[in-house]
Amino acid sequence: MSLPDTLSSLRPIEGGFATAIPEDWMQGRTSYGGFSAALALEAARGLAPDLPPLRSAQVSFVGPLSGEVEVRARLLRRGRNASWISAEITSEAGVGLTATFVFMGPVDSALHLHDAPAPTGMIPPEQAVPLPEGKGAGFTRHFERRWALPRSEEKSPEVVWWLRLKDSEGLDPMVALLLTADALPPGVMPMLDGWVPVSSMTWIVNLLTPLPVSRDGWWLLRAAGNYAEKGCSSQDMAIWDADGNAVATGMQSIAIFG
Repeated sequence: MSLPDTLSSLRPIEGGFATAIPEDWMQGRTSYGGFSAALALEAARGLAPDLPPLRSAQVSFVGPLSGEVEVRARLLRRGRNASWISAEITSEAGVGLTATFVFMGPVDSALHLHDAPAPTGMIPPEQAVPLPEGKGAGFTRHFERRWALPRSEEKSPEVVWWLRLKDSEGLDPMVALLLTADALPPGVMPMLDGWVPVSSMTWIVNLLTPLPVSRDGWWLLRAAGNYAEKGCSSQDMAIWDADGNAVATGMQSIAIFG
């Protein structure tokens, strides 16, 4: 069941909507983080028809989300250029996700800085080798995935893949991007011996464009671990379009149980 299918069957409630997390969007005992974050953004967008573009999202994965959930959003502040909206997803188990979204229109500025280059040596998506089908969590069936860098026997805390959402029909481009943006395994996973349980705790995404579009729907995602100690990992994240233009940067904290 794709995200467009899910959004077509939402049930309105006060402050937002109710829905069920489809089984094929689960990651272990909770919803895939990108899916939950996309639901929260959809609720935030529903508060006003004239919001400026999304520029930042701060997401906390508080607890497991599965089955029936309620998604609510609330306007925190609306200024001349920027609007802050909070969103919360709850289930029978309580709060599972909280988020703050910042929407901001353009303002005049003399500052111009674009220092987020794509990884050196990236393979174009049309030449990249697909990842094996059936590998990874169940939600990955909704994406096409390809290796973006030449394979190496050297272990490093970095994962760089091309991803393309299989069904984005009718989705807002920002919602589709947020849905995709969390689809990599943690950057430190290549350094681990075998599979271990992991759980995202917090996630910050800064959007570098008011309208994310990419050739043939392909996005280049990178997760680079910079710290892992006593079960806590921190990583930098970034997204580029198919031509190597930076689209988003971010950071995530992850619990690693092994």
